[in-house]
Amino acid sequence: MWLAIGYAIAALVCFILIITIPFGVAALRIGVFALWPFGRGVVKRADAGAGSAIGNVIWFVLCGWWLALGHLITGILLCVTIIGIPLGLANFKLIPVSLTPFGRDIVPLEQAPAQAPQFR
Repeated sequence: MWLAIGYAIAALVCFILIITIPFGVAALRIGVFALWPFGRGVVKRADAGAGSAIGNVIWFVLCGWWLALGHLITGILLCVTIIGIPLGLANFKLIPVSLTPFGRDIVPLEQAPAQAPQFR
C-alpha cells in the first residue's frame, strides 16, 4: 500500500513537471499494479525502441534502483510471515517493472501466454 501511494505521489510530481509526463504515466501503471498484482503479469513489448531504452536509463538512474530495493526489502519482510508470503512474492514480481518500466505492458495472465512464452 505504501509503495502504491509513493508511486502516486511521484506521478503527481511528474505531471506537474510537464516534460516528465511519460514518467508519471509509468509510475501510475506501476502503482496500480502494486495495489493488485494478482492475475496480471508483465510482458515486454515488441515495438519498444530507442525511446524506451533512453527512458529506462533515465528512470533507472533517478529512481528505478531504489524502487526495486524498496520492493525487495518489502518482499523479504512480508515473506517472514506465512500470511504475507503471497504479497511478498507479488513484490518480487514488481522488481523488474520498477527497474525498467518503459517497453513493458501489464496484462492479464490470460493474455500473457500469447504475448510472451515465459508465462506458459
